[in-house]
Amino acid sequence: MVSLERRLSEFTTEGDPPADEHLEVLCRDHNGTYMLPFTCQWRAGAFHGQGGSRIEAAVIGWRRPLR
Repeated sequence: MVSLERRLSEFTTEGDPPADEHLEVLCRDHNGTYMLPFTCQWRAGAFHGQGGSRIEAAVIGWRRPLR
Protein backbone atom coordinates (compact mmCIF):
# COMPACT_ATOMS: atom_id res chain seq x y z
CA MET A 1 0.00 0.00 0.00
CA VAL A 2 1.32 3.44 -0.93
CA SER A 3 1.89 5.78 2.00
CA LEU A 4 -0.01 9.05 2.21
CA GLU A 5 3.25 11.04 2.10
CA ARG A 6 4.37 9.30 -1.09
CA ARG A 7 1.01 9.77 -2.76
CA LEU A 8 0.87 13.44 -1.77
CA SER A 9 4.38 14.00 -3.14
CA GLU A 10 3.00 13.27 -6.61
CA PHE A 11 0.43 16.11 -6.37
CA THR A 12 0.38 19.84 -5.74
CA THR A 13 -1.24 20.46 -2.39
CA GLU A 14 -0.97 24.24 -1.96
CA GLY A 15 -2.23 27.23 -3.88
CA ASP A 16 -4.99 27.49 -6.42
CA PRO A 17 -4.92 25.16 -9.42
CA PRO A 18 -4.82 26.65 -12.92
CA ALA A 19 -8.32 27.58 -14.01
CA ASP A 20 -10.15 25.69 -16.74
CA GLU A 21 -7.44 23.03 -17.26
CA HIS A 22 -8.16 19.32 -17.06
CA LEU A 23 -6.56 18.07 -13.84
CA GLU A 24 -6.30 14.81 -11.95
CA VAL A 25 -7.41 15.19 -8.33
CA LEU A 26 -6.55 13.28 -5.18
CA CYS A 27 -9.33 13.04 -2.61
CA ARG A 28 -9.51 11.79 0.97
CA ASP A 29 -12.31 10.40 3.11
CA HIS A 30 -12.66 8.11 6.13
CA ASN A 31 -11.44 5.13 4.05
CA GLY A 32 -8.24 6.77 2.80
CA THR A 33 -7.10 8.52 -0.36
CA TYR A 34 -8.21 7.93 -3.92
CA MET A 35 -7.90 9.54 -7.32
CA LEU A 36 -11.09 10.31 -9.20
CA PRO A 37 -11.35 8.24 -12.41
CA PHE A 38 -11.93 11.36 -14.53
CA THR A 39 -10.31 14.75 -14.88
CA CYS A 40 -11.74 17.84 -13.24
CA GLN A 41 -11.53 21.59 -13.80
CA TRP A 42 -11.04 24.38 -11.26
CA ARG A 43 -13.70 27.06 -11.73
CA ALA A 44 -15.26 29.60 -9.40
CA GLY A 45 -13.24 28.39 -6.40
CA ALA A 46 -14.12 24.70 -6.70
CA PHE A 47 -13.38 21.58 -8.73
CA HIS A 48 -16.00 20.53 -11.26
CA GLY A 49 -16.40 17.16 -12.96
CA GLN A 50 -16.80 16.42 -16.65
CA GLY A 51 -20.54 17.04 -16.54
CA GLY A 52 -20.02 20.42 -14.89
CA SER A 53 -21.21 19.41 -11.43
CA ARG A 54 -19.20 20.51 -8.41
CA ILE A 55 -16.99 17.86 -6.79
CA GLU A 56 -18.17 17.42 -3.21
CA ALA A 57 -15.27 15.18 -2.13
CA ALA A 58 -12.40 16.57 -0.03
CA VAL A 59 -9.75 17.30 -2.68
CA ILE A 60 -6.29 17.28 -1.09
CA GLY A 61 -4.12 17.50 -4.22
CA TRP A 62 -4.13 18.08 -7.96
CA ARG A 63 -1.83 17.63 -10.96
CA ARG A 64 -1.81 17.81 -14.71
CA PRO A 65 -2.60 14.39 -16.23
CA LEU A 66 0.42 12.14 -16.58
CA ARG A 67 -0.90 10.50 -19.76
